[in-house]
Amino acid sequence: MNVYEHHDPHSTDPRSHPWNVAEHDPTHKYYNFRESPELIRSSLEDFRAWGHHAAIDGFYNLLEWLNGPDSVLESNDCAFRGPEPNTNQSFAKRLQCSGRVMILYRDLKLNTIHECVQWLTSASRHYLLQTDPDFIFGVVGTTIMQATFITLPPTHKQSGQELQLSFWAWGDSEIESLSNLGRIFRNMSLALRNVSDEIQESTTS
Repeated sequence: MNVYEHHDPHSTDPRSHPWNVAEHDPTHKYYNFRESPELIRSSLEDFRAWGHHAAIDGFYNLLEWLNGPDSVLESNDCAFRGPEPNTNQSFAKRLQCSGRVMILYRDLKLNTIHECVQWLTSASRHYLLQTDPDFIFGVVGTTIMQATFITLPPTHKQSGQELQLSFWAWGDSEIESLSNLGRIFRNMSLALRNVSDEIQESTTS
């Protein structure tokens, strides 16, 4: 699977964690999935229409682990666009689907240290590149995004960063493109579990 450093034009626009409601749609709001994991399968508006595909269940599984007790990471925000006409001529498929998920350290102070966020990004890219190397119809892009961690005490630095994983999958049909998307989510899950395990090992050794 191809993994690269993705340029997002909004990477320098600081976002708060936790955020309140989305500017473009006030019905989209922040949920704390660590406190309310049952909302993962009911509150993600972008994914709901495609919930009959196994790939979406795979994404829910990823979020449930990411925000669960076995992970030292958590998610902040995610988005998804279902199959639509392919605009990328590098992939000879009719349809593409795309989205993103934001990843951060559960220990929020670590997100205010650039070297820690850079390590999280590099480690995620490293493990993604090692996973499923023969897969060609899925791509993941990594981007370091600016963030403000407003729940940290005012006496502590609140400005920091978080990792955005953007993803694209291609196929000639809805079924094929969502199947390839599911493959991306399996790869992301394996990679992020390795990242989380490495963090835990470094803090206990």
